[in-house]
Amino acid sequence: MNDERTTAVVQRYLDELAGGSPAEPIVRALMDRAVRRLHLLCARLLYRSYPRLQEPPLNLQVDELLGAVAERLLKALRNVHPRTVRQLFALADQHMRWELNDLARRLDDQPAALGLGEGLVPSPASSGSGLTPEGRRMLQAIGDLPDDEREAFSLVRIQGLTQVEAAEVLGVSIKTVQRRVNRALLTLEEELDDLRPAGEPPRQP
Repeated sequence: MNDERTTAVVQRYLDELAGGSPAEPIVRALMDRAVRRLHLLCARLLYRSYPRLQEPPLNLQVDELLGAVAERLLKALRNVHPRTVRQLFALADQHMRWELNDLARRLDDQPAALGLGEGLVPSPASSGSGLTPEGRRMLQAIGDLPDDEREAFSLVRIQGLTQVEAAEVLGVSIKTVQRRVNRALLTLEEELDDLRPAGEPPRQP
């Protein structure tokens, strides 16, 4: 089994789960097999979209996030049985974002502790998950993409899967993944054109 691709093995566990096999052992085995990919997804989402949470006072580490997400998923999988690897990792992505957003909100709700002289400088902006207004615009633009383009873009450009892996997760050809990612990039560049560095030419189709 060590030589089999993670996607194929995870799909087999999902098939067993859908076939009525005892849920708890299957879910545990599934999570054990998917943990490396979940760790990668947690790391990329934390580093790219929520960098503020890695700083004091939270000092959030990837392993801590992974543990919280795994706990959320174990509970969710008692009631929800994804049929495909695509559905499983979409569920995982959802719980990652919920966990990070919850942490960001709690951080924003904490009263700022002022040290000596801190009252003389401007207060830092709300963490807002550590994103600038431009960063929030980018995430909103990504969220507004058509579903198929958003999934392909997220898997390849945010979560770090190869196009081959993304094609396996989505159940489409590699060419289809390339086409969807390229369309997403063109749409995002049009929507966010004002954020382009001065002098940088637009991307060619």
